[in-house]
Amino acid sequence: MSADQRMVTRFGFIFAVAGAAVGLGNIWRFPYMAGENGGSVFLLFYLLFVFLLGVPAMAAEILVGQAGRATPATSLRQLAVTHGGSRHWSAVAIIGMLAALMVLSFYSVVSGWGGYYLIKSVQGELSGLNTQGLGQFFDSFLSDPVLLIIFNSCFLLMTLSVNGRPVAHGLERLNYLLMPLLYVLLILLVVYAAGLSGFGQALDYLFSPSWDHITPKVLVEAMGHAFFTLAVGACCLMAYGAYMPKGQSILGAVSVVVILDLLVSMLTGVATFSVVFSDGLDPSSGPGLMFVTLPRALDAMPMGEYVLPVFFILFIIATWTSSINLAEPLVASTARLFSTSRAKASWVVGGVVWSMGMIPALSFNLLKDVSLRGQGVFDLWTGLATNILLPATGFMVLVFVGWVLPHAMVMGQLDISGKGSTLYWISLFRYIAPGMVVLVGVAGLFG
Repeated sequence: MSADQRMVTRFGFIFAVAGAAVGLGNIWRFPYMAGENGGSVFLLFYLLFVFLLGVPAMAAEILVGQAGRATPATSLRQLAVTHGGSRHWSAVAIIGMLAALMVLSFYSVVSGWGGYYLIKSVQGELSGLNTQGLGQFFDSFLSDPVLLIIFNSCFLLMTLSVNGRPVAHGLERLNYLLMPLLYVLLILLVVYAAGLSGFGQALDYLFSPSWDHITPKVLVEAMGHAFFTLAVGACCLMAYGAYMPKGQSILGAVSVVVILDLLVSMLTGVATFSVVFSDGLDPSSGPGLMFVTLPRALDAMPMGEYVLPVFFILFIIATWTSSINLAEPLVASTARLFSTSRAKASWVVGGVVWSMGMIPALSFNLLKDVSLRGQGVFDLWTGLATNILLPATGFMVLVFVGWVLPHAMVMGQLDISGKGSTLYWISLFRYIAPGMVVLVGVAGLFG
């Protein structure tokens, strides 16, 4: 492995994986999906899938990367051939890369919304508008393809300018700076929310289960979100496994990252719903929760005009670090495939992501009348990536680790000993986690 691809420290590795995991799924997607799917019930199944699916899938991806010490496709192919499997296991990485491209394509579009809204909130243009006015403002913005493309392009330039540099000087250094800042801002927002009248209601909404909200749709959405928010299935964790410092514990790193990720989701939910309930607004307002409902609610709160820009700064920090870390395996693989520099590879990846991003960007204007089974282009595009491709890739990596790699090697990589622990983890990789993916997928198809 070249020097420009090596993580310098163990904390650098943890921050990189946390940076990939913590992002759009926590700050934007979790609050509105919880709002649409019963709040506490969605959170409950999200937590269940994180621990029964997300943790083993994360460990499996990192394990393959650590054992292979190469790009995802090369690691899968070499490990498979070495242990009597088919070289075609490398195709799993291709599906993961496609998922990563699709995720980044809508990631950058939605992140561009945050950039636009940050500017407008600082300028005070969101103040004084009622819910209808903010809805019209949001719809007007989404209906302008030029504005969406400009802000999408700016965000992609921010992202790929970092990926074009050596890992230790670009990605790792930025993670050290921005990840702690993200948590500081989030804690300040929760402290602010604790003083609002809706704080208790928000806690009840998120942490007191309402069992009547359980549906197959909630299960599918919760599983898809567990994969999405942990960056599982995009092969970026496999790439970081290759960069992992020797002697670092896979399960230890995964445990820290999962805790950091869940903490961001739950604290963001508490802060968001405290504001929403304090103004008596509907939590199930969908993707517009952060861009319509939240600005409306904060406008009526003490110091709301100062708190709103902080929300969008938090949003951009989270999505920027996440997109950089998601793009890393794409840049590294492209550089290796074409024997070129990371800087040139980042431009190639950026061009592909930008082109694919035209689909979600234009889905709100030029393609707004296109639908399939009642779903618009944006929902179809994001659903294909998060509810199908990411779980499918995660499923195949679990099968690879559980059925292709020798048990002794897997346990050695995870530093696990003892019959009970070995049986538990092998069962998790072979049966429990893959079985749950299949069951939830079937429930979604026929529910």
